[in-house]
Amino acid sequence: MVFAPMASADEIREGEYWLKENGIEQAWKVTRGAGVTVAVIDSGVDTTHQDLKGAVVGGHDSSLVGAEDGSKPLGSLPEHGTLVATMLAGRGNNLEEIGRIRAEQDNNGNASDVPLPEEGPGDTGLIGVAPEAKLLSVSLMMGEESAGMRDVDSQVADAVKWSVDHGAKVINISLGSTRQDWPESWDEAFLYAEQKDVLVVAAAGNRSGGMLQVGAPATIPGVLVVAGVDRKNMASWDSSTQGISIGVAAPAVDLVGGIPGGGYAEWSGTSGAAPIVAGVAALVRAKYPELSAAQVRHRIEATARDLGPKGFDNQYGFGLIDANAALTANLPAWEPDPADTLAEWIRVHRRAAAPTQSAAAPSATETDLPSTHAAPKPVAPSTGTNLPALLVMGAGLLILGTGAAAVVLFVQRRRNS
Repeated sequence: MVFAPMASADEIREGEYWLKENGIEQAWKVTRGAGVTVAVIDSGVDTTHQDLKGAVVGGHDSSLVGAEDGSKPLGSLPEHGTLVATMLAGRGNNLEEIGRIRAEQDNNGNASDVPLPEEGPGDTGLIGVAPEAKLLSVSLMMGEESAGMRDVDSQVADAVKWSVDHGAKVINISLGSTRQDWPESWDEAFLYAEQKDVLVVAAAGNRSGGMLQVGAPATIPGVLVVAGVDRKNMASWDSSTQGISIGVAAPAVDLVGGIPGGGYAEWSGTSGAAPIVAGVAALVRAKYPELSAAQVRHRIEATARDLGPKGFDNQYGFGLIDANAALTANLPAWEPDPADTLAEWIRVHRRAAAPTQSAAAPSATETDLPSTHAAPKPVAPSTGTNLPALLVMGAGLLILGTGAAAVVLFVQRRRNS
């Protein structure tokens, strides 16, 4: 990791270029996400971060080795969950205002008429896409082994079910795997989310980590999958991948987020693109509470700005996220296709006998993909029992579960001045 001190608090807010360029500031004239709860299934969130005061309303640890409320950052990249959470629903802070008032009091011998406010949301620090949404922090153990921890497959399944049961209307999952198929334990968990009308948003993954196409959970039907673009709105070679399940693209380079201990970091990857889209989903759910999760996904995809080849493609999906259009566009009535559901996929693909051990696993380097939404057929698991889950952060990927590998990650940490 490469660290650098922060020059000023102001540059944090100034660095959030996606707020203006992707219609988010305009969307705030309609709603800022109040009344919607979003679960962040990740490494755990530092709930004491100054930009998250009042944002995190509950949590859970699915690993069995963290804090019960998901507030203890875990694993080899403990910053990851806080980065995601602050980008999604950060509220900024008023520390600069408090410092100014305190300085006036000191200069006047504590005779200032202005009372010292409590710490809370303000005009400095990081503001998320849905700054009035509520967050649930659901922690997983990523990249390390610990006595008593659940296996990775079970952690993810437990995290999804808990999130649904505790009021999440949107779930952000900024992790993925090198496999297109997923364990059957995920069938039950993600089907539960589908049946309870919860929209799951997942990162597509990063090519620099060796992934040329998306892996589970971004291959699961019904999941809104997010690819990454650079500052020129071109598919980022390092910080994105491709696949027939990609729904939309969002900024994935030169991102800034909060880290445990009150600092900030510059980072890249679809891990950061996903919470931008999950935040937009929270805005849409706040504006249109009557819409189903599938209809929310459709509204986001249908209002995206087309990039690349005309229409849907495997790098940008339906195009670049446009938060204002997602909230304000006049769209014709639309009903989801029953065939585009996990329930139907399970009915078709899990009803047969389990595949033989000789069945070939999908190639991680396959690039010749059809230009339609689809999900992979189940294949026999490779040796070992755990799905090799990966943190899709920065310039690389972090393998979770047994045999964790080294991290290739470029992050600049910034400390509060």
